[in-house]
Amino acid sequence: MDNLTDPIVQYIAIRSDLKWPKGALIAQGCHASVAAIHLNYDDPETKAYLHNLDSMHKIVVGIPSLAELNELNEALWNKNIKFKLWTEQPENMHTCLATKPYPKKAVEHFFKNFKLFK
Repeated sequence: MDNLTDPIVQYIAIRSDLKWPKGALIAQGCHASVAAIHLNYDDPETKAYLHNLDSMHKIVVGIPSLAELNELNEALWNKNIKFKLWTEQPENMHTCLATKPYPKKAVEHFFKNFKLFK
């Protein structure tokens, strides 16, 4: 499919149960996003995503708990979806994850039960 009917997107899932300042949570998502792109820099979909910097699409959802983040992590891992689970240091706490860029229809079903991050 072409990018008009199935755009390349990057999903970012941030824990919404953490009582951190919004800026700190946004930074977590940024870390995971950059790391996922870096780890998959030579991937054709990542290259296509980065080709037009002014048209990148990110979808940021809230994950209600660590348990649900871990379930999402496992589901993505089991289906060979490439992503980065971000672990904040020195707390050693999983805070979010970001997929590498994918055609939206290839990964949206993993995220459909989560609301957009607020």
